[in-house]
Amino acid sequence: MNDILSEANSFSPWLSAIRRDIHRHPELGFKEERTASLVERTLGELGIAHRRTAGTGVTALIEGTAGIAARCVGLRADMDALPIQDAKSGELRSEVDGVTHACGHDAHTACLLGASRLIASRRGEFAGAVKLIFQPAEETDTGGALPMIREGVLEAPHVDSLFGLHVDPGTPVGAVSLARGFINAASDMFDVIISGGGGHGAYPHKTTDVLYAACQCVSTLQSIVARNVSPVQSAVVTVGLLQSGTVRNVIPAAARFSGIIRTLDPEVRELVVRRFGETVRGVCSALGVDVSLTVKPGYPMLRNDENASDFIRRVAADVIGEENTLRGAPSLGVEDFAYFAEARPSCFFNLGVRNEERGIIHPLHSELFDIDESALPLGAALLASAAIGYCQNK
Repeated sequence: MNDILSEANSFSPWLSAIRRDIHRHPELGFKEERTASLVERTLGELGIAHRRTAGTGVTALIEGTAGIAARCVGLRADMDALPIQDAKSGELRSEVDGVTHACGHDAHTACLLGASRLIASRRGEFAGAVKLIFQPAEETDTGGALPMIREGVLEAPHVDSLFGLHVDPGTPVGAVSLARGFINAASDMFDVIISGGGGHGAYPHKTTDVLYAACQCVSTLQSIVARNVSPVQSAVVTVGLLQSGTVRNVIPAAARFSGIIRTLDPEVRELVVRRFGETVRGVCSALGVDVSLTVKPGYPMLRNDENASDFIRRVAADVIGEENTLRGAPSLGVEDFAYFAEARPSCFFNLGVRNEERGIIHPLHSELFDIDESALPLGAALLASAAIGYCQNK
């Protein structure tokens, strides 16, 4: 067994305790005060210098002592939870009503703290520096990565490359998966308000039916991908909210719907956003209703650098074997690690947490989402091995 993984396994209960503490006390984006304090306290116990960044973010630095500093590598973990009611039972359940770690950020934070412990005990094995980035607010519309970048998290010292991981309930525990190129989608968030006269439900010919128009828009929007995007490319137009009316016998005067466009190619992104506006305006014009729409750019596409991806693949093969280092596939989920990847050569990879025998099978953002905690030492070992290996110029 790889010696770093062996050491990580030796303090597995410590990792689980951290993860469970964060899991029981989840916090939403930019409100991660308790989580940030736990991170700061743990880093202090490990003798690692740290500071607050972007409100509830924490940045730390471990400097090697094996020569003159030459390279600096960043490791990132997100810390925020989701506004979802935890449906699990038993001890490992959120104690905060309506909030839970349904995306595994509690595990990401535990893994990075574990990596910090491993790296700090090996300062004499590398020159250079490892910057630890504990990021807030990944699950928000704006994200926490960009505020941290704007506050200089990638400078002083200058970060040359970054690595991060995400737990994956589709990959078996004990394995990782990763891919080159674009791996996560860009998002564009839309809001549409349709207005008209409204009136009595018995006299539709005397009204303009905004609810009917909204339904026609939602239905017709599905033709954008089906009839405009090449079948060998990917895009999704999702309407997640539709609101109109208050009683059954009144045709309402306004309707609203909102959602997200997700794409994996810049040209496809431009096409879908343009066709979205044309489609909504065209349907509303044909039905004689007024429309106001906005499309707000969200996170950019996340692209894994080829060299960084190849490096992480070699690291994973060394730590867990090539047979457990799987080839990943792009996802239409969004991830604000993309901002880091735009700024520096980076690789973002998946850490398997699925265990069918134990019933750990539920997808991300599910009210029943959970992880197999035996993945925590592996995540810590992979991040530590990547950071030390990068500083050693392997």
